[in-house]
Amino acid sequence: MYVSSSRSTPAPGTAGVARPGPGRARAAVAPNVVALGSVSLITDISSEMITAVLPMYVIFTLGLSPLQFGALNGMYFGITALVRLAGGHAADRWQRRKLVAGSGYALSALCKLGLFAAGASVPALGAVIAADRTGKGLRTGPRDALISLSSTPGTLGRSFGIHRALDTTGAFLGPLVAFALLIADPDRYDTVFVASFCIAAFAVVVLALTVRDRREALAGPQGVTVRAALRLLLLPRFRRVCIGAALLGTVALSDSFVYLLLQERLDIAVEYFPLLPLGTTATYLLLAVPFGQLADRLGRLRVFTGGYVALLGAYLLLFGPVGGAALLITTLVLHGLFYAATDGVLMAAVGPLLPVELRASGMALIQTGQSVAMLASSVLFGAAWTLWGLHAALALALAALVTAVLAALWILPLREEGSRT
Repeated sequence: MYVSSSRSTPAPGTAGVARPGPGRARAAVAPNVVALGSVSLITDISSEMITAVLPMYVIFTLGLSPLQFGALNGMYFGITALVRLAGGHAADRWQRRKLVAGSGYALSALCKLGLFAAGASVPALGAVIAADRTGKGLRTGPRDALISLSSTPGTLGRSFGIHRALDTTGAFLGPLVAFALLIADPDRYDTVFVASFCIAAFAVVVLALTVRDRREALAGPQGVTVRAALRLLLLPRFRRVCIGAALLGTVALSDSFVYLLLQERLDIAVEYFPLLPLGTTATYLLLAVPFGQLADRLGRLRVFTGGYVALLGAYLLLFGPVGGAALLITTLVLHGLFYAATDGVLMAAVGPLLPVELRASGMALIQTGQSVAMLASSVLFGAAWTLWGLHAALALALAALVTAVLAALWILPLREEGSRT
């Protein structure tokens, strides 16, 4: 990993990106990218501790139906859609991206204690999840804008890949920590919730001490409005990327449903359920940086679309006759490959399409579309599973994904994307 040694404030007109010095064989990665990745690593240990145990806690302990869980799980995506634009707008308008992102991290940390206080109350649990997702919605756009503005145009894929690799390291460790806590003290979910809060609070401290804000020399906040952010949809290429990403998000099952499908197919013991995300995150961790570099060379939207082809392969395995270790390992590997090819790669693709002063707002806009799409996906699949059974629901999901991938190949501006975006 190459880290830039320069921490100086960029001069006006440089678009707020780190410039590698002459003579570098390879482009530098700004210290801000590494700092933000470290914050995400610690935060993801905390959040994935909760994600790993929540389906088991809600379905096996509280006894909710798949439809109820689908609605509850949809809050993970839907609530963020309500606040992403607000977070991105505030960060751009007042040039306080670090402050807005930090507020989101702090709110999510407090919600870990809220899960402990909610107990077995489903309404209280839903309220806490909504607040936690509000925190995520506030932080994601400003954080990704900081990564984009701290990077050179030719290394955006690499920078986002490094950030996502660090982020995924935390996602890999989180389920292990949750599993260890539950093995040491079975069925004590409150222990997991309190430990998760302590780790999340530490991440907020790390952000405050290590992350530097990026502020551009703008004439004023008058041009940074919600209306201006929405007018970004008039940009042809950006609009097409938003539509394509939202369409694909509508047919992508949430992680929790993928793991529940594996548990259902393979009859995995409940105590081992928190370990299922490790296959996904290990693959993502190994491939995030290589796929980011590949996207810089071959085209970010091409790699992004290819990720959904990998997801299609995972669905085919879940639907088909393959079972045992082959099903488990191959499905989780394809699931991780999907994330490596899509998560940071999409943000790297849209960054150059957006003006500097609206970078956080534009990224929040496309993330909002994805969140709404994922909310619809979670609720619809949960309803289909409840009404028609697992096999029929998965068949519908498979057909929908095939249709969406074919449509995305037509909608996304793949031919307009050069070998280097």
